[in-house]
Amino acid sequence: MENLESHINKYQVTISFEISEEPLPFIAAHRDYINTQIENHIIEQYCVSLAGRRIWMLVNAENKQAVEDCLMGSPLYKFWKYEIDELYSLDGQMYRLPSLQFN
Repeated sequence: MENLESHINKYQVTISFEISEEPLPFIAAHRDYINTQIENHIIEQYCVSLAGRRIWMLVNAENKQAVEDCLMGSPLYKFWKYEIDELYSLDGQMYRLPSLQFN
């Protein structure tokens, strides 16, 4: 049996949105959805810039269609324009071993 994790890729999603009154009633449900996706290890990182009117997500998925399916689950989906990019390399503090602290 093949390891399913070997088929999981990382995708950077960049979402653009406009600020208006129309999506406001959906924000709480959207946050619940995002929290569930984070708890299920589908969304690794979620960042919002109100000033830039952008959202960035790091998503774990088998393919680009699975990322799209994840996005479509949000109540705010219809208010978004987005790009999905498969990542070749990802590095950062969170992906490294902690440094040793000698007493």
